[in-house]
Amino acid sequence: MKGKYLDPKADLTFKKIFGEHERLAISLLNALLPLDEGKQIEHLEFIPTEMVPENPLKKNSIVDVHCRETGGREFIVEMQLNWNNEFKNRVILNAAKAVVKQLKKGEDYTLLKPVYSLNFINDAGFDTETEKFYHDYALVDVADTQRRLEGLRFVFVELQKFKPQSVAERKMAVLWLRFLTEINERTAEVPTELMENPDTRQALQILEKSAYTEAQLYAYEQFWYAVVDERVLIEGGYKKGREEGRAEGLQQGLRQSAIAIARNMREKGIAAADVAELTGLSLAEVEALQITG
Repeated sequence: MKGKYLDPKADLTFKKIFGEHERLAISLLNALLPLDEGKQIEHLEFIPTEMVPENPLKKNSIVDVHCRETGGREFIVEMQLNWNNEFKNRVILNAAKAVVKQLKKGEDYTLLKPVYSLNFINDAGFDTETEKFYHDYALVDVADTQRRLEGLRFVFVELQKFKPQSVAERKMAVLWLRFLTEINERTAEVPTELMENPDTRQALQILEKSAYTEAQLYAYEQFWYAVVDERVLIEGGYKKGREEGRAEGLQQGLRQSAIAIARNMREKGIAAADVAELTGLSLAEVEALQITG
């Protein structure tokens, strides 16, 4: 890997920046969510990213960043590198889980707090009929869209469509989107605006390659290999035109990629717990791998 910085869109770096640093998460959410005046986020706490349902027979899922405001509002943030139609369904499912898990048995429904889902998409396919990059979905009255039901809000940001001049009067939104779209391993010179702002400057420091261990850098490289493999599987599935087979093949392919990455890491002597954290496999799966090293 050449260059001083890593790419902030990778799983490892995105979660490290926005899933471990309260100030940066607040800055990102305040900049890009449609929050009413006077209702900006001031304090957050990070909560587990695994969305475990109350019913053990239902599906588990994992999000990139999950946090809760002092006042109770919840925020889910996702970075999707390869577009597929299942992603929208996953976003809806995870937001619904966040609502359901707020109440314990017997508690009053008035205790429910709004859930906001912010989703970055670094691929084409979400909405091919418009050049707009920012999509804000709320629960509205079909006959009168000014009338809304509060509780769920979904925002999708198409990074490939973003142009700095397309955002007016929201400087911080422009800075964060430039950070996500302009910074990567090939960055030779960071835009002055990003270095002058304290939030994006801190995020850049977190992205410096020298701040990561050899194991993390190895997992980072393997992550991008898996992204390429996923794209190949998606494109191959579309050509065949078999949605069910494509989805099943995609999941199998991603799992095999994760297992291969984990096996390579173990053969290099990386601890099983670290491998599990970096690949998403369970500790038991990692310890069960047959390795030659």
